[in-house]
Amino acid sequence: MGGHINPAVTFGLFLARKLSLTRVCLGAICGAGVVKGFENASTFERLGGGANVVNAGYTKGDGLGAEIIGTFVLVYTVFSATDAKRNARDSHVPLNLGSFANWVSVFLVHLATIPITGTGINPARSLGAAIIFNKDHAWDDHWIFWVGPFIGAALAAD
Repeated sequence: MGGHINPAVTFGLFLARKLSLTRVCLGAICGAGVVKGFENASTFERLGGGANVVNAGYTKGDGLGAEIIGTFVLVYTVFSATDAKRNARDSHVPLNLGSFANWVSVFLVHLATIPITGTGINPARSLGAAIIFNKDHAWDDHWIFWVGPFIGAALAAD
């Protein structure tokens, strides 16, 4: 299995039992460590190490809602684009349009949620960045970046 640039894909594969929690979390921690190794130390600190937080001007409820909706949109799009029955139903639609749909959904979710939470949508990615950055504010609302994606992915899988 290759790398997942889209964190919702990793989370969806975890929920579908295609990846173990250990593998998902260790991958996220290693990925955050690699980013820290390549990034200038002052820039890494200034950007909060990529750790997700609810940004100023938004409530915890806003952050939770953004994570639920963002994860739902991404996971639903991925599931729709990779539906095995799709080829039979929509044989006139090229399969590579599914990748484009995934890219567009990632783009749109990021546009909507970066100002609110920095776009977590994957608990392992949020955990990896919080562990590597390891400052108090990275842990303040960390629960949002677990509860929101679990709810969003569960709704999309239903």
